[in-house]
Amino acid sequence: IKYAQTRWGTFPLRFFFTDSYTTEDGEEMSTRKIKVALRDIINNENKQKPLSDDALAKVMKEKGFPIARRTVAKYREQLNLPVARLRKE
Repeated sequence: IKYAQTRWGTFPLRFFFTDSYTTEDGEEMSTRKIKVALRDIINNENKQKPLSDDALAKVMKEKGFPIARRTVAKYREQLNLPVARLRKE
């Protein structure tokens, strides 16, 4: 790991950059932005019929975030959000 020394302290270089997701057409998107959109969709979904990861991937694609179902599952887990059957009320 490489570090950068600044007058405010020493930080790993990774601190200064955001993670990104590269779409099929080569466009890069911030994973933070994708996770915020995913969290918003899950928070606003019908709690009686929560969306599956596959359905979430389709909604994300419609909103301009073309990510795979496996990526949805990974980000959902990183956000500590349960699977659809456990989100059901």
